[in-house]
This record gives sequence, C-alpha cells and structure tokens, in this order.
Amino acid sequence: MNTNDYSQWFRGSMPYISAHRGKTFVVYLGGEALAHANITNIIHDLALLHVLGVQLVLVHGGRPQLDKALPNSKTHNHRRITEPGDMDKVTGVYGLLRSHLEGLFSTGLPNTPLHNVDISVVSGNFVTAKPLGVLDGIDHLLTGQLRSLDSARIRDLLSAANLVLQSPLGFSNSGQAFNLASEELAADISIALQADKLIFFDEIEHLKTSQSQRQSTITPSTLDDFLADLSLGSAQRYLAMSRAVRAGVTKAHQISYVHDGGLLQELFTAEGVGTQLVEEQRHPVRAAVLADVGDIVEIIRPLEESSALVRRSRDRLEQEIDYFMVAEVDGVVVGCCAVYPHDQHAELACVAVSDLYRRGGAGVAIGTNLLDAAQAKALQLGCDSLFVLTTQTQDWFVEQGFADATVEDLPDTKQSLYNWQRSSKVLLKPLV
Repeated sequence: MNTNDYSQWFRGSMPYISAHRGKTFVVYLGGEALAHANITNIIHDLALLHVLGVQLVLVHGGRPQLDKALPNSKTHNHRRITEPGDMDKVTGVYGLLRSHLEGLFSTGLPNTPLHNVDISVVSGNFVTAKPLGVLDGIDHLLTGQLRSLDSARIRDLLSAANLVLQSPLGFSNSGQAFNLASEELAADISIALQADKLIFFDEIEHLKTSQSQRQSTITPSTLDDFLADLSLGSAQRYLAMSRAVRAGVTKAHQISYVHDGGLLQELFTAEGVGTQLVEEQRHPVRAAVLADVGDIVEIIRPLEESSALVRRSRDRLEQEIDYFMVAEVDGVVVGCCAVYPHDQHAELACVAVSDLYRRGGAGVAIGTNLLDAAQAKALQLGCDSLFVLTTQTQDWFVEQGFADATVEDLPDTKQSLYNWQRSSKVLLKPLV
C-alpha cells in the first residue's frame, strides 16, 4: 500500500472509528488461532481496537491443546466429556493459554506496535457454571455450561478501560470447576452483555455461494443453506453466532485467523473480508390476508390498551383487511399498518410494531419500511398526500417528513368523523 492509498484508507475508516468507540465486542479465539503464527498480529489488531475505545471481552478456546494433553478423552456432539480426573490438566492447559495471551498483550519492545501502550488485561471468576448433565444418555460429568454471568462487574471493568479475558471455565456455587464449550460461552457472554458485536476467528475466510463467490452477509434464516458445506467446528461457531444475533446481539462476524489484518478490514472498510451475520436486513412488507388477522390483533392489542390506537374489533379487521399491510421477519408478522383512500388523500392508520421488536433499531426499521410501503400504496391509489391522526407518536411522524396540520386540512369525509374528545394530532405529508 503506497502512502496515498494508506491516507485514503485511514480517512475512509473515520466513520467506523466513530461508530465503534464505546461499543462492546466479544471476541472468540479458538485454540487453533492461538497456535497459528498470525496470532501476534491479531493481538496487535485487538490492541488497536482497545486504544480506539472499543470495550473488548476476549474468550479463548483450547481444543487442540486439550486433545494433545488428553489423547484418550471422548467427545459427544463436538463437546468434550470431562472426567473428574482430567480437570487438573484442563485447568493447567487453560492457565498456560491465558498466560500466553496476557504476555502477548504485554509486549512493549520499541520495535513492536504495543510500544508505550499500556493494556490492562483482567481475568476473574465471572462465570457461574452448572453441569451439562446427561445428553442422549451420556453423562458429560464435569463438562458444564453457563448458569449466570457477573455482567455488572464486567461492565465496570470495561468502563475502567480494562480488557476482560475469559477462559472456558466456570465454577459452581460449591466451588467445583467445570469445563465449558468455548464457542457456546462466547455466545452466552455476548448475549448476557447485549454486546454490539460477536466476532469469531475461524480458519476459513468467509462463507461461499454455490458459485464459490464470497457471501458477505447472511441472516439466521439463510444460515441452513451453508451448514452442510462446513466442518463440524465451523458449523458450531456459526450456530453460536446465529443464536447470539437472534437473542439481541447486534451483529456477528466470522474472520479468518490466517488472514493478516482481516479484523481491521472487516471492521473498518465498507466491503469487509469475512462474513457477517445479522438479523433480517430488511423487513418485507406485503398485503395482508385474512389469515393475518390473528397476528394483527396480537400486535395492536397493547397499543389499544394504552390508548395509542383506536380499538378495532376482530370483525372490523376482517372486513377491512384489504386496506392492511403487514411486515414480516423470518416469515413471522411483526408489524402492520392500514391505508384508507379519501379522494386525493390517503389516511395512514393502525401503524404498529410487535412488542418484541418495538425497542431498538429493528423496530425503527420495521416502522420505516411500513411507512415506505404505505406511501407507495397511496401513490398507486392516485393520492397526492398522506395524513395520520396520532396521540402519542407525533415526533416520529415529523421525523419521517410529516408536518403539523389542522382538522380543516382533512378531507370532508374524515372531518365529520373526527373524535374531538380524543384530540388526536393531525399530520400531513405531500407525496407528489
């Protein structure tokens, strides 16, 4: 990269630097990544994220190292069955790997990127574990899973500019140590912290399409199309990513630990290099049918009870279903709206998003897509403006381009039906 290319790249990374500052990333490094020659460069890139203000929780694995230390141990569904007599070796291997990572973050020689960079790496008993128990008739003994996470203490440490390092170990309330599946633990921690990103390092660079092209973005609903072509380990990691995203983690990324600089390219360039997994990128909106009435009732009921929407009977919804549109995520109806024509004007009514999606970016996206679809339908009906009556969401409609209006601005047919006792605000948006 010549000087001009570097300058252009660095300037182009500015929006991403700003967007990532103060965000929480949970990063997974498996035992294969820890044994690879590129691990030093990965640590330097993680240190750069830390310096740029990203709050990092690093979860490490150790599968190949445990395979070497415990050649006779058994596995079931990609989980190691941990015998009580093996725990000393398990904790010993994890202790060495943790020390190795702490050492890499502490290297500050003059000829290294960490020169004069002080990174505090903190580990602790943040994970309370429970036994995995008997699965498919097999007792997993001291193999466990997360029972609870001391999220408050981790957040305090992150806020104090510490990098939190977590080994795949947890302790019961009696002090018993359990060996945890590291991929699952990373996903569990990201969910508990409601992290902004979950990042997995894998040997593969990214998922590929059937034409061997890079698949840069997938969703939980499209993941199944790729699982058959993945190794068991990679498939488990993608399933963990999918579970985290479905549980509220904003975005998950898979990056190759072989690719030098892959982390920076994925996070600070528009095109990226890996594969990101997000909840549905768009929320399709379609015309409602009678079979949707039950879903619409469930979505609008809480808003009717809060008086944000006028109560509609099921019979009325069935009679007016042709005026309704619904938004879907993964085939599930999550939002609705209705468009009623009044000569050259159209009324936007019953705009609602499911309680499960109402808060956060997903709810905003669903509402915006419903509005876009409503505007398109109004234009299709030959209307030149869209109006709405609202008691509680005036600000949102103003942000979407609506302006304050009066009852006199409504079509005559609507003026005569205006409920003065409800005192709804009138907002109007020209469409042409």
